[in-house]
Amino acid sequence: MKLDEFTIGQVFETNSFKLTKEDIMRFAKEFDPQYMHLDEEKAKQGRFNGIIASGIHTMALSFKLWIEQGMYEEDVIAGTEMNNIKFIKPVYPGDELHTIVKVIDKETRKRETGILTVLLSTYNKEQKVFEGELSVLIKK
Repeated sequence: MKLDEFTIGQVFETNSFKLTKEDIMRFAKEFDPQYMHLDEEKAKQGRFNGIIASGIHTMALSFKLWIEQGMYEEDVIAGTEMNNIKFIKPVYPGDELHTIVKVIDKETRKRETGILTVLLSTYNKEQKVFEGELSVLIKK
């Protein structure tokens, strides 16, 4: 979809993704090698009572789920920023995540492009676990 096809307040819901312990550990080994993502025994003794996903992993999955909806397709040019990132609740192995995406702003930049900003709110069942704003440069 092009910038002009989106309306402020428009809402989309993504498919879901079930996160495994192996997914969490594979991501963490490469991008966030902290004990709460990798060491089951130490994680059990911590505040979350077990392995949890990295917040960066949750954010990446939220983005993936939105992009897989195919709304931008070839009209997107590039991401421009992410703001107000909030890791609200821990994500555990076996959690099934889905993202609600709300169009919160659109701004024409040049005759043929503009900036679209969406709010990504990711849930495990009905509990919000992540929230963040994503802006992209997109064809008008």
